Amino acid sequence: MIKSVQSGIIQKAILKRILLTSITLFSLVFAYAQKAKVKNDPEYDERPIHFGYTMGLNYMDFRFGRNYSPYNITSDSLYADLGQPMLGFQVGIISDYRLGEYFNLRFLPSFNFGQRNIGFYNGNKSSNPPMKLESSMLDFPLLIKYKAKRINNYRPYLIAGGSVRYDLASKKNYDEDLKQYILLKPLDVYFECGFGIDFYLPYFKFSTEVKFSYGILDILNKSKTSATRPEYQNALTKLNSDILMFSMHFE
Repeated sequence: MIKSVQSGIIQKAILKRILLTSITLFSLVFAYAQKAKVKNDPEYDERPIHFGYTMGLNYMDFRFGRNYSPYNITSDSLYADLGQPMLGFQVGIISDYRLGEYFNLRFLPSFNFGQRNIGFYNGNKSSNPPMKLESSMLDFPLLIKYKAKRINNYRPYLIAGGSVRYDLASKKNYDEDLKQYILLKPLDVYFECGFGIDFYLPYFKFSTEVKFSYGILDILNKSKTSATRPEYQNALTKLNSDILMFSMHFE
């Protein structure tokens, strides 16, 4: 019993020392990170307006509304499911207006290119070739940027706002040759939020950013139904668009 108590006391003492050592090391690392360094372009954030360009990658996705579940589809109905996300690309320009010490208003018109695949399954649970829906979007986001306090040559930030996108690749008629029996509306509105880090380099500011765009409108075009394969559109009640974007800004 005495040995077990002594062993417990020793273990607690060791744990305390490990904890104190960890806290001390963390404090030293944090203090080193906070250590003053020469700031690149220290007056950069005082400029009322600046410009730049942006480029990056994206993943486009759908949110479905389905008429059928995998358990009640029949021989003349289809169950829709999203295929594997495809990597897309975007490029654009940046206009940034300083609202205050911690807030900026940003307008980033750009082109977004991407593709989404929808798979359809029939009553026999067999799959049809996935339907490829390509998008070439004109993107007009207006965002508020909240910046944390600058630490040496980097500054984390949050962004939020909205965007209007117009899909130039949306079609007015069904493509029987490509077996495309789903049409998308060209116009959509998005809520956007994300985060990033500004890096102040000697000659410009470089930023890495992750942003999520949540489509608000139903972009499934129900005004026309394919005369040959109406079951494809009948499998869906609505389609909403989501986009995950990884961007690099040069300002």
